[in-house]
Order: sequence, then structure tokens, then C-alpha cells
Amino acid sequence: MGQTGRVNHATIAALDRLDALRTALDGVDLPLSIAGADVARDARRAAVRQIDDYIQPRLSNLDAPLLAVVGGSTGAGKSTLVNALVGLPVTRTGVIRPTTRQPILLHSPADAAWFASTRMLPGLARVTGVVREAPAHQAGDDPDATRIGSVVLVTDDRVPRDLAILDAPDVDSIADENRELAGQLLAAADLWLFATTANRYADAVPWKLLDDAAARDITVGVVLNRVPQGAESEVEADLRTMLGERGLGSAPVFVVTESPLDERGMLPASAVAGIRAWLTGIAGDRAERARIAGRTLAGTVERLGATARTVADARDEQLVVARDLRETVRTAHHDAAERVGDATRDGVLLRGEVLARWQDFVGTSDVFRTLESWFSRTRDRVTAWFQGRPAPTVEVEHEIESGLHAVMVDEAGRAASDAWSRVRQSAVGRQLTGGADLAHPPADLPERTSRLVRDWQQALIELITEQAAGKRTKARVMSLGLNVITVALMVVVFASTGGLTGGELAIAGGSAVVGQKLLETIFGEDAVRRLAAQARADLEARVHVLLLEQASRWDPLLEPIEAGADGDALRDAAAQLERAMAAVGTPADGATHRELLPSDMVEGEALDAVVTGAQAESPIDGEADEVHELEPPR
Repeated sequence: MGQTGRVNHATIAALDRLDALRTALDGVDLPLSIAGADVARDARRAAVRQIDDYIQPRLSNLDAPLLAVVGGSTGAGKSTLVNALVGLPVTRTGVIRPTTRQPILLHSPADAAWFASTRMLPGLARVTGVVREAPAHQAGDDPDATRIGSVVLVTDDRVPRDLAILDAPDVDSIADENRELAGQLLAAADLWLFATTANRYADAVPWKLLDDAAARDITVGVVLNRVPQGAESEVEADLRTMLGERGLGSAPVFVVTESPLDERGMLPASAVAGIRAWLTGIAGDRAERARIAGRTLAGTVERLGATARTVADARDEQLVVARDLRETVRTAHHDAAERVGDATRDGVLLRGEVLARWQDFVGTSDVFRTLESWFSRTRDRVTAWFQGRPAPTVEVEHEIESGLHAVMVDEAGRAASDAWSRVRQSAVGRQLTGGADLAHPPADLPERTSRLVRDWQQALIELITEQAAGKRTKARVMSLGLNVITVALMVVVFASTGGLTGGELAIAGGSAVVGQKLLETIFGEDAVRRLAAQARADLEARVHVLLLEQASRWDPLLEPIEAGADGDALRDAAAQLERAMAAVGTPADGATHRELLPSDMVEGEALDAVVTGAQAESPIDGEADEVHELEPPR
């Protein structure tokens, strides 16, 4: 591993990168129920928990005692095996129902500080167990214990130093919390002692967990329990074949023949002699312990990186779905804005009363009779019309304003309905909109639309005023009045023959010509084209803003999904951790992290003392908070 300083620096850097990845994982939100989301959520939660339970404490101190977790299916005889390994009944046994609800962790007195602290499995409370002689069916934890989120610590000299044994709940327990706890404990193990039976070794649930062990490259010892006498070779051969096919061909297999239990409910010591020798050999070999710890840690980090990338893919898929939903909403409102634009171009807004009033005050036929004297006559007609005839309620300006307002309100309502129905076509859209009501436009839409029309008309007046900069032009504008010029400009903007037929066609066409000629007489042909283009562009921009503001009512539903980093942040954090771990490497020639720490560090201190200084726990921090006697209930 190189020099001491390098080791410390590399390990601290890896811990920093691990913390960054944990933060990134913890911050990922996958709220949408899309394909694969449930699996990704479970994987994310398990990864964060495994960082806390195993990776961080093990990376901080590779030389800490190993944790061997005994796992398996219901009725596999795990507790019986644990009792036999330590030579006394410390866990309750039974074959009818799962009996290990509070896991029991047996360790040497020399390792008490490590397991009593909350460095490892910080989410589980510590309960101190006191060994009392009792039959195996009465020993251990109380089946009615309510402290599911705890682990019972049992100290005994018969447990070898530097290797603890933990009896976990059944991996296929009928209780959800037991299955979850079993998975958590196996994920926090340095090595597994996996128990199965001659009748159940091909079951799917155990093999799913063994596949996970192979993916993590964790050291596994497989106990084939309750094998009928005479069938040992056949059953073992079949099991070894299955292990080899799953990448676990090097895993030791221990066959425990069906044997009668003694008066205490214990297996004979000879039945587990091979298992005990294997565990004792590991515990007594510093180099082997370091190798197992390093191998398991490296495999777990590699698996963590794969999990992070899976979660990153799920996060990106959530963003894609959220953005698609947002685009659906935006498209519905954009289409509505386009329909409003079409309505201002196809002559619809100049139907009926608008056309009649416009014809009254400009006299369309005059245009075709005497264009030479057109301006003076038109001015007289227009001036007279605006002096009070007809009544203000039928003024062209009012009629255009009312028509434009009605079109926008109608299309905004259609956009809200369209967006709602499109989004709710999918299951995820229905999930997203549960409890919301965005199928109708907001109550203040009519008022906001009226304000838009007034603001646009005011902008037209300002545009005309800016265009009438010269004295002669300004005089012509003043002689007719800004309102007359504004109305003429609106008629030019809205007049088209696309949506009109019959008599309306002739009237609208003539109206457009009259309006345009009036403006050209004042401003010139090029200026009128620019004025009309600017007026139309300004109106369309305002309509788009109004409808996009309505679309933004979906933001409270979509923004929480879109908030935060995308999957690339997770992928980058995983890649940085992997590079940092490559720099850490593994101890060479059996050397341990403790040996490679600075000489002024006290033996037994975790490397996180280097990282956190005064914030690091002392070896006795987090000691067990309750004494639980392992004796038969009275």
C-alpha cells in the first residue's frame, strides 16, 4: 500500500468520496410509479443503509473484527448451529415458526468496544445479553420481544477474538420486518455462513441471496444441514454443482448429518467441528482476516457503484417522464396560442358588428370611386363618426376588444381541458394529478385577458406615437385622433379573407384596403407594413405569455420531480469513489491498516479519528443501553 502518509491520505479521500456518494444517493427522489421505480427505490435505501452499516466502518478500519452472519431460510437450523458453534444454548431454537426476532451477536470480550459502539449497524440499538444456562428451546431472545430494531450482544470467552457470530432472522420469514432485518444484517457481514437443508437447498429465496453474495465477492461458507445418513455425497455433489454455476464454486460446503439432539437441545460438537475449525482458522490469521475484509469491501463497493448507476438510470427516467408531461402541458397551451393567432389572421374578429361599424365610418365604396380625394373625405367621415355616432358600445375598438377577449378565454379553457385529459391518459399522469384540479382555467383568467388586451392597445398607441415623429405626420395623426389610427391598425392586423364568405368577404377585403390606405397616407407604405408586423408580433407574444403562465399552474406538481441533480451526479460520485478505492488498494504482505497508521495512534482506534478529529467516537461510545438476560421467561 505504500507509505503511511499515502495510506492515510488515500483512505481519507475514499471516505470523503463515500460520503459524497451517500449524500447523492440519499438526495435522489423517485416519486413517480413508473416501471422499475420500486426496485430502484429499494436499491437506493439498501445502498445508503449498507454504507452506514458496513462500508464506512469497514473502510475506516480494515483490521476491525470480522462479522460472520449466519443466515438462511426458516427451519434451516441456524440457531442450532450457532449454539453448537459456541458450545452452549444462547439462541432459541425451533422448527415450526421463525424464532429469531432480535438477532443475537456473539463476540469475544476483547472485541466488546467494537460491537457495543454504533460504528457498525448504527441504526440498531444495543441490548446486552447475559448468558444463563437453559434448554435450547428456551434460551435466547424472547419471541414476543418488541424491540425489533435492536441486536442482543452476548460476550463469551468461547467466541474467538477478531470474529463475531451473528444469528440473523430468517430470510424468508413471514414477517416483513424480519426479512428486511435479515437482508440488512447480511449486507453488513464480512462473511456469510449460509444454512440450508437437504430438502430446501434448491429453493429460490436462498439462491437469490447467494447470487448477491457472488456479485459482492463475499466469502461464503455453506452449511448443508439435516442431511439424511447415506445421502451426504449425492446431496453435496448436487449443491456444489449449483454453487459452481452461480460463481460460488470455491465456497466451502459443510455437511451436517441428521443427528439426535442432547438433553439441552444441542447438536454434538463433532457435527460442527469443521465449521468451527474454519471460523477459528480465519479468526487466528491476521492476513486472512485482512484478505477477507478487503475482498468483501472491494466487492461491496463495486456492487455499490453498480447500484448507484441503476438508481441514476431510474432518476433519469423519472426526469424524462416529468419532462414529457411538462411538454404535454406546454404543447396544449402552445397550440391554444397558435389558435388565437389563427383567429386574428383569418378575419373571424371582423365579423358581424365590427364590419358594419367599420363600413359606416370609412365608407368602403369611396375607395373605389375617387382615390385622389380619399384622405380628406375619409378624415371627415372618421372624425364625424368618432364625435359620437354611433354609440360607444358599438364602437369598432370595443367590438374588436370583445371579440379578441372571447377568443382568448375560450382557447385558454380548451388548453386547460386538453392538458388535463392528455396527462391523465397515463397511469403516472393520474398518479401525479391525484387530488389536483387543473382541468379548468383559473378564475382570474377573464380579468387577466382584459388587461392583456388593454395593454396591447396601449402599446399600439405608443407604437403609432413613436412612428409619428415628424411634424407633418404628427399633424395628420392629431387631425384624425390616435384612437382612429389605432383602430385602423387593428383592422389591418386582423383583416383577412381566410375565414369569411359571401358579403363578409367583400366588406372585410374593402375594410382592409381602406385601413391600410389610411395608414399609408399618413406613414407611408413601408412604415405601415412594419407597424402591422410589430403589432401582430406583440399581440402573439402577449398571448403566448398568458397561456404559458396558465401552463405554469402545473409547476407545483412537476417541479418537485425535476428538482435536484440528474443521474449524472450519481454516476460521477460512483466513479470518483471507485478511483479513490483503487488508490487505497489492499494491505500488502498481511499488513493491516492498524500497522500502517501513524505511530502516535492508539491501537484499536478507527481511521475515522484521523478524518473527524475531535468528532470521532471513543471506543466505548454508544455502549449497550439495556441489559437483557438470556434466560427462560418466568
